[in-house]
Amino acid sequence: MNDMPKFLQRINQDLWLVEDERENMKISYRIKDVIFSAQSEFQHVMILDSYDFGRMLVLDGVVQTTSLDGHIYNEMITHIPLSIHPNPERVLIIGGGDCGAAREAAKYDGVKHIDMVEIDEMVVKVCKEHLPAVSGNLADPRVHFIYADGMEHVKEMKNHYDVIIVDSSDPIGPAKQLFEYDFYRNIHDALKEDGLMVCQSQSPLFHREIMEQTVKHIKQLFPIHKIYTATVPTYPGGFWSFTLGSKKHQALPEEPFNKKTKYVNDAILRTCFELPEFLRTK
Repeated sequence: MNDMPKFLQRINQDLWLVEDERENMKISYRIKDVIFSAQSEFQHVMILDSYDFGRMLVLDGVVQTTSLDGHIYNEMITHIPLSIHPNPERVLIIGGGDCGAAREAAKYDGVKHIDMVEIDEMVVKVCKEHLPAVSGNLADPRVHFIYADGMEHVKEMKNHYDVIIVDSSDPIGPAKQLFEYDFYRNIHDALKEDGLMVCQSQSPLFHREIMEQTVKHIKQLFPIHKIYTATVPTYPGGFWSFTLGSKKHQALPEEPFNKKTKYVNDAILRTCFELPEFLRTK
């Protein structure tokens, strides 16, 4: 490979993606092939075919989702809020360029309109074409792709959405503003009077300060605020958190969960808010 992307390394004749997670930890993936590699207006975008995780979306050298376990994250960030809200008709997804969250939201017949606001159109295009295990080559007519800044989009919306899902990448680059208080305040205002939101809030072990900052912001804005967790092997440590903020609803439905999924089931839905002691006592 004469023009090997800068984020890849040749080690003992093998191709490796070496992800710099933090000063004391690197995560390495042996790569079969580079399916796509290009610099967009916002970031470097790759689709790589790895040996253990299958095809993966990599932004600026950091793995975002994979064919092996992308469904876990996307199902958890989507089905939990959409199960708690009794009648979600208008849904906003901020980020989510791999289309996985929108794909899960489209499984709800009562959902009439899904806005997916992704700043980088290239991410959506390459995931639909090269990462079908995650995107499902999404083409549901209720899904409206808006290529814009999610921060600016929610500023313009008032009392508009039933559920907002913040499916952001790590708080660096274009996604940094999606972890700030003003953003969550605008989300609060964009929700209807009984609306609710959820965001990914990073690793409770390796990114504790980001998780605590997120919870603090949401706690200041929403009367109901909860953390729930899932195991996502791709992400550092495998232990990941989500934070939910709700204006009114928190009860799960009485009827059993019945969507076609790979990870979420009724038991997961009803136990994901059960936290280990070090998070319960925070």
